[in-house]
Amino acid sequence: MITNPHRRQFLDRRFFMLSSFSAYFIPSFTQALNVEADTEVSNGMRLFLLGTAGGPTPKKNRAAPSQVIVIEGEAFVIDCGNGVAQQFVKAGLKLSSLRHIFITHHHSDHNADYGNLMLLAWAADLNHAIDTYGPQPLSQMTKLFLQMNSYDIRTRIEDEGRADLAKMIHPHEISRDGVIFDNGRTQVRCARVVHPPVKPSFAYRFDHQGKSIVISGDTSYSENLIKLAEGADILVHEVMYTKALDKLLASEAQATRLKQHLLASHSNFEQVGRVATAAKVKKLVLSHFVPGDDTSIGDQEWIDGVRPYFDGEIIVAHDLMELRA
Repeated sequence: MITNPHRRQFLDRRFFMLSSFSAYFIPSFTQALNVEADTEVSNGMRLFLLGTAGGPTPKKNRAAPSQVIVIEGEAFVIDCGNGVAQQFVKAGLKLSSLRHIFITHHHSDHNADYGNLMLLAWAADLNHAIDTYGPQPLSQMTKLFLQMNSYDIRTRIEDEGRADLAKMIHPHEISRDGVIFDNGRTQVRCARVVHPPVKPSFAYRFDHQGKSIVISGDTSYSENLIKLAEGADILVHEVMYTKALDKLLASEAQATRLKQHLLASHSNFEQVGRVATAAKVKKLVLSHFVPGDDTSIGDQEWIDGVRPYFDGEIIVAHDLMELRA
């Protein structure tokens, strides 16, 4: 199911008006609605595409790469591009729901706001442990971020009575494929993918109640990703429009070298389709668009590019889109 964010905002306003009225006149009806909403959140997985652009530079039409999967009221964030905290709130999610962060690799469009997401959530209403996962040097990055913001953190602890943020964050560095999280209800597996020169780079698979969502991270064609995504309900895969690269790189001083990097470390239409077909995924979601700010490329062009290589359902992601598994 796809939820239009504008329609969701309209419904939220109507629900607010109804809730205000019922608080005075029909409290039992309001309670029934809240119970129903809580039940809905606890069932299955809700996937929000917070940011869908590829590359580190800010775009007018798409935010930096990030996804969040909400499971039983807890938010599992995958990648933290610039502005992720604001996108998180725009998606209608409470910052206090943040519980887990997974970084696919250490490029700035995927980790620029890794620390800021936690700091800003903590400055709002987050007051519990956060477990973070990713390749080295995740632990060192966490330590240095906390040091950089130590004055603000110390001031808020003393002035506002907040818990110590440094004691709430627990980084876990990963270096190999396999299960990295399992609470008996939800399991997360990772697999190394092909994104030179950054090694290791990971894709993640989330399994819950018989449903599965896979996030490719940045990668060229990857056999490991095919194995990880086998039979997945949703595969969110990065995509590159090769013919549009020259226009993208026209103003780049190092255009030749950057083009070589893009061709070696990202997936073109054929590679994306071949991975989705080989893995037999039920739904392919195109995201992390390269180029990410060329508005002359319509949704249908992205679909038409992949269609010869994958005959299943294809969705072109947009910021704040919601899917369910």
